[in-house]
Amino acid sequence: MTDASAPSAAPDQAPPPVAPAPEPSPAAPKPEPAATAAEGELSAGQGAEGAARRRALRALAVALPLGALGAALVLFAMSKTWTRGTAFAAGHQVSVHATGSQSTALPGALALVGLAALVAVFAVRRFARHVVSGLLALSGAGVIALALSRRGDHGAVDAAAQRAASLTHATASHVSGTSWPLVAVAGGLLLLIAGLLALRHGSRWPAMSSRYDRAGGERPAPRRRAPAPLDPDRPEDLWKALDRGEDPTAPASR
Repeated sequence: MTDASAPSAAPDQAPPPVAPAPEPSPAAPKPEPAATAAEGELSAGQGAEGAARRRALRALAVALPLGALGAALVLFAMSKTWTRGTAFAAGHQVSVHATGSQSTALPGALALVGLAALVAVFAVRRFARHVVSGLLALSGAGVIALALSRRGDHGAVDAAAQRAASLTHATASHVSGTSWPLVAVAGGLLLLIAGLLALRHGSRWPAMSSRYDRAGGERPAPRRRAPAPLDPDRPEDLWKALDRGEDPTAPASR
């Protein structure tokens, strides 16, 4: 029989140590809604600004050739025959004609004004650029109005008939017009379109470089270099000192 009072076979063992649980890593701070909205608005604003600048550059690429081509068309059309007719000189019928510049010189002058305004757009800024752009558009509109009003005008061809017949009151007969006034109208329309593009997008167009200008409009004074030391044994140094208004015999300051 087993003795009940005998001690237990194995003593109680201590439980194994438990490793501490790892501390949870701090969660990344969530962006505040106001900051996120501000960043979104800033990104949207920058995107809109970039898109507007790209549209302005495309408009510039269109306005420059349109304005130059329009002025060239007007000047070319002014040198061509706008009206023609016949006149009697010494009992014979002769042909007479009048060019656009003989009918009116204003469209050609306005074309030159528009061409100068197209170039001047890049030399001015802010309000002056709007003024120059408006002048470009008005030049084109003036060319259109004058070319249409002078189309079929008999005054210039009658003057040509008077010169051919050597008579003050001679007039041309069988007067007909040509299509060159319409070419001048097309040139004026191109100038008008270039002016409207400059009014719409000119504020974003690049201007002439001003990197050599200081703030305040003052340029740095040229820096004067110190003269080389005077060598009394060299005659050329003595002459150079005399040219500068210096006394070569005076002792050099140290």
